[in-house]
Amino acid sequence: MKVLVTAKRVVDYNVSIRVLGDNSGVDLNNVKMSVNPFDEIAIEEAVRLKEAGTAEEVVVVSVGPTACQEQIRTALALGADRGILIETDEEIQPLGIAKVLKAIIDKEAPQLVITGKQAIDGDNSQTGQMLAALTGMPQATFASKIDLSETEATVIREVDGGLETITVKLPAVVTTDLRLNEPRYASLPNIMKAKKKPIDIMSPADLGIDVTPRVKTLKVTPPAERQAGITVESVEQLVDKLKNEAKVI
Repeated sequence: MKVLVTAKRVVDYNVSIRVLGDNSGVDLNNVKMSVNPFDEIAIEEAVRLKEAGTAEEVVVVSVGPTACQEQIRTALALGADRGILIETDEEIQPLGIAKVLKAIIDKEAPQLVITGKQAIDGDNSQTGQMLAALTGMPQATFASKIDLSETEATVIREVDGGLETITVKLPAVVTTDLRLNEPRYASLPNIMKAKKKPIDIMSPADLGIDVTPRVKTLKVTPPAERQAGITVESVEQLVDKLKNEAKVI
């Protein structure tokens, strides 16, 4: 079984985001970049499937600038076998990524595709669902547990009402939730080995895909600063402020 996973390059979740002075976007100068945390979970799950003997090969795909090779190397150090970079400087949006991934699926013919349920930069949670629609593959989103047989995947997924168990036929698209697993850290020997693993580089044009953004970002602004709270002396004073100042009662 071949498993295809994604590795999106995002600002590290520990970094405080700064907005550019002209409000055109986020300041990425000298900012630490990492693999999207939900994609790390996808990579970990694929590597565990390989270690269990269920999967034979794990292929990691990233779409973006040349610097995305860093995130692919991270995935290779975690246990993926080879990488594919679809190199572009365009602002890639979910539909464009889904189209690129479909083209890669057509070439690679994986039996399972695992992606993060969302990226922490856009928080769109759309790519996996769009990819399933474009490929006609069954989808199991927000997975917290995956069990595979030769022809099916049984997935426990998190929904608003609790947990839902579904079975989908392979090949299928699965998107990962936080509770699926705990990603490992790459060891130094594996980091060194990852430098020798192959990365195929191509462009969207090589795949015949147009990734021109369909949505234009007009302005990016930081959230408004929260006002400082106050201390009240009594329940009566609290009720008075809720009633007359906050207008909530």
